[in-house]
Amino acid sequence: LGAGESASVPGTAAIANAIFDATGVRFRAPPFTPEVVRAALNPLPPAGEATAPDEAPQALPLPAHGLPADAPLPRRKGLWATGAALILGGLGAIAGLLGWRPAIAPVSFSAPAYSAETIERGRQLAALGDCVVCHTAPGGVPNAGGRAMETPFGTIHTTNLTPDAETGLGRWSFTAFQRAMREGISRDGRHLYPAFPYTAFAKTSDDDLQALYAYLQSLPAVKAPTPDNDLRFPFNLRPLMAGWNALFHDATPYVPVATQSAEWNRGAYLVNGLGHCGACHTPRNALGAEQGGSAFLAGATIDGWDAPALTSLSTSPVPWDADALYAYLRHGHSPRHGVAGGPMAEVVRELQQVSDADVRAMATYLASFNPAPAPDPQRQAQAVVQAAAARQDQLAGAPQRMFEMACAACHHDKTGAGGPTLLGVNTPLALNSQLSGDRPDNLIRTILDGVREPATKELGFMPAFRDALSDAQIAELAGYMRARFAPQAAPWADLPAQVARVRAAPGHGAPVR
Repeated sequence: LGAGESASVPGTAAIANAIFDATGVRFRAPPFTPEVVRAALNPLPPAGEATAPDEAPQALPLPAHGLPADAPLPRRKGLWATGAALILGGLGAIAGLLGWRPAIAPVSFSAPAYSAETIERGRQLAALGDCVVCHTAPGGVPNAGGRAMETPFGTIHTTNLTPDAETGLGRWSFTAFQRAMREGISRDGRHLYPAFPYTAFAKTSDDDLQALYAYLQSLPAVKAPTPDNDLRFPFNLRPLMAGWNALFHDATPYVPVATQSAEWNRGAYLVNGLGHCGACHTPRNALGAEQGGSAFLAGATIDGWDAPALTSLSTSPVPWDADALYAYLRHGHSPRHGVAGGPMAEVVRELQQVSDADVRAMATYLASFNPAPAPDPQRQAQAVVQAAAARQDQLAGAPQRMFEMACAACHHDKTGAGGPTLLGVNTPLALNSQLSGDRPDNLIRTILDGVREPATKELGFMPAFRDALSDAQIAELAGYMRARFAPQAAPWADLPAQVARVRAAPGHGAPVR
């Protein structure tokens, strides 16, 4: 939430440097004073209309002297470079004028006087928001921060949520915490980056924020400074976030939809608030903001995994309904869709602490974005499995033999009494969206690194094949599985290169480089 984050670069100096880089002119005083900006936002009235004396436009300040003949002028920039620099300068000027926020006075650390019931409710809300998942470094103390989050703009490290006075939230009042959750402003007045999804947390009620604050303040204090972020220019300029927030952030708490049921509204409140499902499942624009309209929950790629669409745009062979979504979120497995893997396993583990009613409400809300379920979804699933099985005899060869030796003992179509269930549950692969998705990344990651930490032990584990199979073998295996279990989908292109790319990506079992 900002404790221990790197200091922002002074916006005015950066803006002046950008103008100098584009024009070769160094200003002693910036030409974007508050008066100038106000004059630009309130242009002069048409000719003939009176102007109050105090509204007279002010001239732009000029350089104190001309440039000497031998001044080391910068190399002439192209039109695009000049335009980009001027745009950055303008945005930075507005951000510098509008983006400053005051610090909120620190408080003395003491055990907060909250009831056990309030703290318990806050614990469940923290589980719903997956706080510990993001705010725990690999092998680190829970909620002490330090986890590196890779973004298109650079690396951001999560902060310490424990009540340590120096490196955590120990000196944060509830007012400071509330401002961070709603507006994305740290206690000291610095802008936070939306990798911390305050854009979703803003929808949360004051009562729930108070309970969450009570829980976090009840944790054992851990001294854990946050590593510096590593963001590229200009994304390392925190004042620019003022303009980003003006464009993309709505700090209004959730307002119930009168035409929907109480359960649907509860689900919408949780999914779009603390649950922040859209942070992973909604694609983002070039500036990192979640897209709206038909792109809402339409699927995205985050941290190397494809987060599938949760709407009618899903590639799942059998549409999701409320019952299937509830089973998946509550138990980490839906018999008609498969097992929660990758980052979703962490989400399901946290949802184990959330009430059945809230999980059911989330499922009801998400199901409303999917097609109406078939009269007999189980029969529909069986038809999908049978259609895929008809392809088996047409695909005989080395990839099929590899699948039979490495995979078929656990991954077969004979569920229930018709076949063995080894090492956990078995869902026919023809129903698994990893096989029907547009990209092979999730399947490749699963083959490479297996399933080491399932959502629940009952779901079973899967061995990793990173060191057992070459890129060429995994490419052949993935191509066979696509043709065998998703015959309705086009083959994935250039699988050897895609396997090499995923294998080389950091994290998820790849060696640290």
